[in-house]
Amino acid sequence: MTAVAGGPRRPWYRATGHEQAVLRAAARQGLPVLLKGPTGCGKTRFVEAMAAELERPLVTVACNEETSAVDLCGRHLVIGGDTVWQDGPAVRAAREGAVLYLDEIAEARDDVLVVLHPLADYRRQLWLDRRNEVVTAAPGFLLVASFNPGYQGALEELKPSTRQRFVTIAFDWPESAIEAEIVATEAAVDAATAKRLVAFARKVRGQSELGLAETVSTRLLVAAGRLIAGGLPPRVACEAAIVQPLSDDRDVTAALTDAVALAF
Repeated sequence: MTAVAGGPRRPWYRATGHEQAVLRAAARQGLPVLLKGPTGCGKTRFVEAMAAELERPLVTVACNEETSAVDLCGRHLVIGGDTVWQDGPAVRAAREGAVLYLDEIAEARDDVLVVLHPLADYRRQLWLDRRNEVVTAAPGFLLVASFNPGYQGALEELKPSTRQRFVTIAFDWPESAIEAEIVATEAAVDAATAKRLVAFARKVRGQSELGLAETVSTRLLVAAGRLIAGGLPPRVACEAAIVQPLSDDRDVTAALTDAVALAF
């Protein structure tokens, strides 16, 4: 879990639809927002850019199967012989009127969702049973969560009782021209290289027979582009930044390597 203060420099983000307008409207109305889409398609960058635009601090929690309600809300600590209370990231964000971003919320434990429900509806409150305190979110507070609906199948699906508390924005891979623009800008590579990287990704994404748990993301394309910008030959860069991170299966990596060779 990390807490990041929104700074004066706004992260670069290339809109692909109405996602910015939807989040702005949700923020004005105090409505929580759920971002759903594949890993590496730009959800986190979108939140960073919008928090900066809204001029609000950003508190990010990277959820996993060990993330509990205590991790979000806080706990008592013994410091110098005294027992003191330490707010968790959700409580800090609520008190400060910050943007609270729960990345991959579906991976968190069920007790996390129970605690968040009153924060995600009209009450906008957190109940701290260990302190017998109700924390009401300060003006400006915005709850944003993300999840990948295709990751590990139904085990990672969100319950309707949770999903229906959120305004939802669907993310997917940008169209080819926009994705090439993103790769060229983020990786500082020429347009021709960016187009080749995107063409390679499009080809792999269309081959479901490869059986990849996650396909080639825009994030991986940017990583490969940055290695190319740093002086690596394109095939070597793609092997290190795309092929090997995607699979350990020799047949699959061989097929991906062949696809890279065709692109470059």
